[in-house]
Amino acid sequence: MNFPDRLIELRKKYGISKKELSQAIGVSERMIYYYECGQKSPNMETLIAIADYFDVSIDYLVGRSDQPERQ
Repeated sequence: MNFPDRLIELRKKYGISKKELSQAIGVSERMIYYYECGQKSPNMETLIAIADYFDVSIDYLVGRSDQPERQ
């Protein structure tokens, strides 16, 4: 699973709107759309913010692991 798919999966799992996520991590709602469509990739700071928001590892978030727990 790649980053866009994982982001969509997490948002839907927790019932979080693009607007809620964008406000929580400090990016525009449009940027969340771009991330989910694969048109743009987050910078490291934003990737960390998303992982912290959903309490998952970055490896899980980017599809390098199927284990969401942080090590």
